[in-house]
Amino acid sequence: MNRTKPHQRFEISWKTKAAAAALLFVSNMPTAEAQRAVVPGSGSEIVGVSDDFEDPNWAYVPNNPKSTEDIDENQRSPMGRTTNGRWYEGVKRGHPDVVERVRTPAGGLPGSQGALLMRSKFTGIPGRPENKMHQDDFICNIQYRLKRKIDISECPSVTTRVFLPPVAQWEQRSGPHFGFRLALETTAMVDKEKGIGIFKRTVEEMGNEIYWPGMFIEFESKADSTRTQDYAYLRVRSDQRGGDFRGPQITTTGWWTLGMSVTPDGMVHYYASPGVDDLTEEDYISSQFPYSYRAERFRTFFYNVCSADDGRRWSTAFIVDDPKVFVLKPKQQMASRQPTRR
Repeated sequence: MNRTKPHQRFEISWKTKAAAAALLFVSNMPTAEAQRAVVPGSGSEIVGVSDDFEDPNWAYVPNNPKSTEDIDENQRSPMGRTTNGRWYEGVKRGHPDVVERVRTPAGGLPGSQGALLMRSKFTGIPGRPENKMHQDDFICNIQYRLKRKIDISECPSVTTRVFLPPVAQWEQRSGPHFGFRLALETTAMVDKEKGIGIFKRTVEEMGNEIYWPGMFIEFESKADSTRTQDYAYLRVRSDQRGGDFRGPQITTTGWWTLGMSVTPDGMVHYYASPGVDDLTEEDYISSQFPYSYRAERFRTFFYNVCSADDGRRWSTAFIVDDPKVFVLKPKQQMASRQPTRR
């Protein structure tokens, strides 16, 4: 089965032949040693979580103003939620300003009629631009619908399709524009507050640590740099020291397929490919223990929408479709179906 053709190429001065560039990149990628990576989408799809956005009555209730706990410790309850119960506003950073079901752009998955558009102008405190990059979250409601977290021994993975608009429609700003991330848990040394009042103190002890590895679409705009051409690439979070590193160059706009898997050793594996076909071993990017953590439990996945938060410019309008969650070795019976792979 041939890959769906990407929508548009970036400027011709970009390095040609994405496959060759990706192959060269992987050979130099920082990759930790661990058991064999699992291609995202392997195993059985968990039914009843995620979304395909095909319901014409799909709707999001924002319950504005949104939360900005990360900036001013203001949660602004109640949180926004979709009417189908499958998505909710992130309490830490709030939801995108626009969350809307739209017609699937050309070249999408065969038969898809609906997809999800996300876009923001005020990614910080609503109506109070700070003129620095902020981000919004849109979180898939997995652990609450399943009524449990997924154990890493089950080898979970997530895939999504992302539509990148033509370059001229991107926010003319260098930096991260969009993120696709996991929420994982492990046992690590964490800060905990003990005592009350003037006797309160912070101590370190073993506890539950949540962390968020993922991939960002990074843009280097010629409008605010010395570059003569625009440039984009995937930035991976993170290596064992907690540092992001540069992933493959994005040489085409249009549809892309992104995926991450977590193997029973607690390692995260990153994959990406232009088009909408299922991921394969050829789409491998890297394998990491982010922050030197070994994952123990999978909570959910989510999207980030980033903007300059200057009160003028809108973020780049990214569209996602058909995100799915899979397990290779389910511990208990759950509604699932076998994927149709290439």
